[in-house]
Amino acid sequence: MIRHETILNILAKEKHIEVLDICEELSVSAVTIRKDLKFLEEKGLLFRTHGGASLENPYINEKAVLEKEKIYVEEKNGIAKLAATRIVENDSIMIASGTTVQALSKCIKPKNKLTVITSSLYVVLHLIHDKNIEILQLGGYVRHSSASVIGAYAAQILDNVSCSKLFLGVDGIDLDYGLSTTNLEEAQLNQKMLASAQKIIVLADSSKFGKKSFAKICDLNAINEIITDKEISPIIKKRLEEKGVVVTIV
Repeated sequence: MIRHETILNILAKEKHIEVLDICEELSVSAVTIRKDLKFLEEKGLLFRTHGGASLENPYINEKAVLEKEKIYVEEKNGIAKLAATRIVENDSIMIASGTTVQALSKCIKPKNKLTVITSSLYVVLHLIHDKNIEILQLGGYVRHSSASVIGAYAAQILDNVSCSKLFLGVDGIDLDYGLSTTNLEEAQLNQKMLASAQKIIVLADSSKFGKKSFAKICDLNAINEIITDKEISPIIKKRLEEKGVVVTIV
């Protein structure tokens, strides 16, 4: 069917599509498009999501940090370099866990004093040799898969600190579900980090969009900016901006 071919062609280009956008493109009802998506999913050609469809499985399984470090390396490094320009002299920032924010820590070269609060052991290792950087390492149980701490002890420390920016890595960004990660305790710690920062900057390569995971971190209206790569779908970029999120493309 020509309509099915058109849907798949658009999806191949955009990676994620919304039912309402396809309705407008093909001048058919939402009921018809949903039936088409159901048929195509049964054929193994796409994955249905809430309000649309994705070329990849939108549900994320946990991967070890050493495995994730090897994928989308160029994109992550580009995102990290741009994110480092958001740090100003004598700043106080927070860096969460994840391979993209780890890449950020390699790009930080403060001209003067910088305070960094982090849950990531790798971030600490990258920054420890710079005498201009004061590091507050959050304590708690260490997740082997992410080499970062989680739990009540880390959250209690955050009750007594405040910073200008949080650089947050995520496993999934869904237009309806919001930001998510694979671990519930990590999501809860991320929520405490959100409350301790004046500005929230998400670092995410384009593969994270249209995906969701077990543990929700927050809605999209809780963040200020997403820094990503040029492969982000124009449709998703438009929807994010409509929700008030600044999308910066490397």
